[in-house]
Amino acid sequence: MLRLALALCALLPCIPAFAQEWQPDRPVRIILPFPPGGATDLIARVLAERASRDLPHRWVIENRSGANGNIGMAAAAQSAPDGYTLGACTIGNCAINAAIYARMPFDIERDLVPVFWSGSVMNALVVRPDHPARTFQEFVAWAKQPGRQVSYSSSGFGSSNHLLPEFINGRLGLHMVHVPFRGGAPGMQAVMAGDTQMMFENTPTLIGGIRGGQLRALAVSGSTRDPALPDVPTLEESGMPNAVIEPWFGYMAPRGTPPNVVARLNTLLNMALADEVVQARLRDLGTRPEGGPPERFVAHVRSEIARWREVVEANRIERIAE
Repeated sequence: MLRLALALCALLPCIPAFAQEWQPDRPVRIILPFPPGGATDLIARVLAERASRDLPHRWVIENRSGANGNIGMAAAAQSAPDGYTLGACTIGNCAINAAIYARMPFDIERDLVPVFWSGSVMNALVVRPDHPARTFQEFVAWAKQPGRQVSYSSSGFGSSNHLLPEFINGRLGLHMVHVPFRGGAPGMQAVMAGDTQMMFENTPTLIGGIRGGQLRALAVSGSTRDPALPDVPTLEESGMPNAVIEPWFGYMAPRGTPPNVVARLNTLLNMALADEVVQARLRDLGTRPEGGPPERFVAHVRSEIARWREVVEANRIERIAE
């Protein structure tokens, strides 16, 4: 047992004994700022089930979508700082939105405290299986044909799957039209139905449709191939360099949540992430588990805020007034 405890301490942040004094005696609520079925939702449900399995009450997921995650995250920021509410933080609502929305309903530094970095993924470019293109290069050639009208789905204005196609538009001289949805799952359904012609979306959202034959993946946005889709090349392999985007997910609590409560929540989530079954489920979805102390997560968020501010300014992406 001592050897196991020491091994666990080497993998997880070793929290002082006082942090263990707080134990949730009612359900912890995780506000998911997107509809069910997307990557944020899938990852949270896997972790919440395991983190609360040995507790008196199971954690609950509350989907509250809108404004590319701003509505749900604002609700989390305005909740009581008692450890019983977490907000799901993504590359969109916690990094890109600050650069692309003229007015934000919350401030990361002022209103929230980091708790846990759950994982990172890639975006995959998908089309219907009856699409004539079988590679990214073929898709670009198809989209450039005279008179061709191409539209793409996204999970909302300012999401990474909105900005990546716009980046490709500018780089390759395409004119794909953006069709925003309230989350990744409905955007994916639009591609399947033929209402839009393509989508870049988080791998966990698409993996079932790709494996089931309802979607064809042409490329992924990572620096290397996705282990969940080993036969799908990266954008760089497909002739599109400097287009690496790896969306990420985590959880924040309302500002004022006691440090020992934050530490306990972080420990529970790290223990869940260390579970071999959880690791296998996340990797099967195309998710790279992250974990670690809250400080690791907040450092990543800050670097991403700075990065996306530069991307938005360099590409002169128009800010959203709402």
